[in-house]
Amino acid sequence: MTLSAQPEAQVRAVFWDFGGVVLTSPFEAFNRFERERGLPPDTIRTINATNPDDNAWARFERSDIDAAGFDAAFAADAQRAGHSIRGAEVLALLRGDIRPEMVRALDQVRAAGYLMACLTNNMSGGDGRTDSTVDPRQNEINAVMARFHAVIESSKVGVRKPETRFYEIACESVGVAPNECVFLDDLGINLKPAAAMGMRTIKVVSARQALDELSSILGLTLG
Repeated sequence: MTLSAQPEAQVRAVFWDFGGVVLTSPFEAFNRFERERGLPPDTIRTINATNPDDNAWARFERSDIDAAGFDAAFAADAQRAGHSIRGAEVLALLRGDIRPEMVRALDQVRAAGYLMACLTNNMSGGDGRTDSTVDPRQNEINAVMARFHAVIESSKVGVRKPETRFYEIACESVGVAPNECVFLDDLGINLKPAAAMGMRTIKVVSARQALDELSSILGLTLG
């Protein structure tokens, strides 16, 4: 089913990215690593933005390669960019901190009767769950994930943000049309196709800014 942009309708669902929204962004950890290694700022993000549909990062998020394959493939991508970085070094930087104000907002939005889905580009772990599978905070992360009616993981569905099919699957998973959704993500590239389909979108720069925008749309006091 192809879902194209439709007129704005009453919001029935809120879609949340995980890393960079519910969790703090890994970009600070990337920049710290780059400073420690004497690399130019945003080296890792630049590598990830090069050939974005078929680079190591994209293939790992679709489960086309495993962790060992990503380690080698990212190293090759980095080498082509003139740098020496192993994929395993990047994976070690991905664990963000859970934002308590976002977790409170999840509870508030769900209590208000909205459908909730987590839309995450991730890497398959031992049981197919996110890259947080080996995270020592796994129980805490599982408790956050339990708040969603659906969790759409790129590593399981075989497509990833910003592919349109990913958003179609999300809508189908909770039975809504795109124009009935609000979507929060920290990357504009992921928001653009969602907006084109008719979703209201919020680019998350900070937790407070995002919750203020969501509060305005839903008519709730959040966080």
